[in-house]
Amino acid sequence: MNRLASTANAQRGTTLLEVLVTIVILAIGLLGLAGLQTRLQVSEMEAYQRSQALILLNDMASRIASNRANAAAYAAAYDSNNPLGVEMICPTGTATLETDAREWCEALQGASETFSGGNAGAMVGGRGCIDDLGDGEYLVTVAWQGLTPISAPPDAVACGQGDYDGGGNCVDDLCRRTVTTIVRIGDLS
Repeated sequence: MNRLASTANAQRGTTLLEVLVTIVILAIGLLGLAGLQTRLQVSEMEAYQRSQALILLNDMASRIASNRANAAAYAAAYDSNNPLGVEMICPTGTATLETDAREWCEALQGASETFSGGNAGAMVGGRGCIDDLGDGEYLVTVAWQGLTPISAPPDAVACGQGDYDGGGNCVDDLCRRTVTTIVRIGDLS
């Protein structure tokens, strides 16, 4: 009987230790899941911004293609040195070119959706540029502020260059995101 009592005493506390180890392992797993959830939310926001940028890019490319006679005027007015979008004053004229530019500018500023009286329907810091590449080709670009640093867009894409260096890890255009398309205007004469 003494032998049974000593064996029972030796086993005392073992279950509690197993429970503590299980709780530690579970806590580490839950912390990993919380980190994964955070990264998923950032990725979801990046994907949302990219899809908004592509919609706005295609919008302006279609406007230029449908107003082909004034394609050079779009590029002359709204190139990489004079972008449209956030922190810019949108055109107010009534000519087709100015109306197109105003609507695109307001869309880049997020006017399609409001939140608490402010624009919230587009990318963070959205800007749009139209650059003349010559020979009837125009580079339409939408640039915006990414949430995490990755790699800078090529130097050939000048739209928003240097505008998204907000300190921290966002230096040297590592947080600048861009999408581009080329609009080709054929000579129909």
